[in-house]
Amino acid sequence: MRAAYGWVHRAAHILGSEGVSGAAVRARLAGLLGAMARHRGRLGDLAGSVDHFAKVTRSYWPGLFACYDTSDLPRTNNALEQFFGGHRYHERRATGRKGASPALVLRGSARLIAGSATRQRPYTAGELAGADRGEWRRLRAELEQRRQRRVQRRRFRRDPEGYLRELEATLNQSGLPA
Repeated sequence: MRAAYGWVHRAAHILGSEGVSGAAVRARLAGLLGAMARHRGRLGDLAGSVDHFAKVTRSYWPGLFACYDTSDLPRTNNALEQFFGGHRYHERRATGRKGASPALVLRGSARLIAGSATRQRPYTAGELAGADRGEWRRLRAELEQRRQRRVQRRRFRRDPEGYLRELEATLNQSGLPA
């Protein structure tokens, strides 16, 4: 158990290195994984956990080291998860729903930004009145298009034959000369 814990702790230490290139971190982690594979027999019943750790690490390997070579790339997506988790928490609290609201799918791009902006600081009516109306209309039109597509899908699922008949009638009418 101590050996397995020590290996996992060393892997975390290697991945937590600051100011080291991606190639150096890759080489150190590859060396540790090699040592783990060679000495996995020492673990007895935990030997399968070494195989699992190596398998999962190999699946993440191609994208695991990009954060060491790119200065502004965060190592984890914790901030992003906290952002969406905070929105989910506030939405659940406001609506009483356990799951995500269907409106989030339709209007998520606007709701997430508005929700995060208003949690940063309160906005005055003057600031809101100064918004670009053309951009606002474009966004409203895009959101309405999404809503209409969702309505069409629901109509199709409810009565596919009737929906297709109505669509065919509309298509036939538009082809007739006036």
